[in-house]
Amino acid sequence: MLGNWLKTTVLMAVIVVLFATVGAAFGGASGMLIALAFAAAMNVYAYWFSDAVVLRMYNAQEVDEQSAPRFYNMIRELSQNAGLPMPKVYIIDEAQPNAFATGRSPEHAAVAATTGIMNMLSERELRGVMAHELAHVLHRDTLISTISATVAGAISSIAQFGMLFSGGDRDRNVSPVVAILIMILAPIAAMLIQMAISRSREFEADRGGAEISGDPRSLASALQKIHNYAHQIPMEAAQQHPETAQMMIINPLSAEGIQGLFSTHPSTEERVSRLMEMAQGVV
Repeated sequence: MLGNWLKTTVLMAVIVVLFATVGAAFGGASGMLIALAFAAAMNVYAYWFSDAVVLRMYNAQEVDEQSAPRFYNMIRELSQNAGLPMPKVYIIDEAQPNAFATGRSPEHAAVAATTGIMNMLSERELRGVMAHELAHVLHRDTLISTISATVAGAISSIAQFGMLFSGGDRDRNVSPVVAILIMILAPIAAMLIQMAISRSREFEADRGGAEISGDPRSLASALQKIHNYAHQIPMEAAQQHPETAQMMIINPLSAEGIQGLFSTHPSTEERVSRLMEMAQGVV
């Protein structure tokens, strides 16, 4: 646990240093603050309203104890295991097996699962998946993602508008060639760091989900099943809004060529391996 949190902290520090470096290179304090304010305004809105926006994107339907008793009671039991308030529960009418959590805090959280994942997995496997999503809520991963997105957005803003910000700054001492390189490479670096943060948080959610459900083997089995089918079954909403891919338990996008550094999720093989190591200590 400490290793993943340390990695996330280091990556957050790196992205802030990158922001400061790019801002100083292009416009000193004025350009840096303008870009940060612009990016922060967009991400504050996203932080408060992104749950409703994302659920609307996927046409998620809220359910309760009457409309989906087994699924709803499963979430209630897992929430109690995790010491969390009961989140809102949603079902998405999609064939692709997947699930996600959203919300700005444990008190304002929602979890959603597709009909595909509910039909494909056993009850124990589905418990493991939803425990993983509740672990994201417990760890406040939405907050971490928002902070990294704020700073990354500021980096992109400075890179795109750096010349405008720096026009009258006497402290600017960057050659045109260096400026062009920064404009191209800084947003890519910020994106890579964001993806690394996302991968780190997925490992931590796997660990937390295994502890909440008490069944790491079932979560590992679920991940293998979802991985085998998710890329074969397209999800139109995810294709239209690829920025939401990092929210899912498995990358929902059909293209498999973006891997390694350019992946929002760790390899399924490594996730399963770590869970099976955990299982060795579970009676």
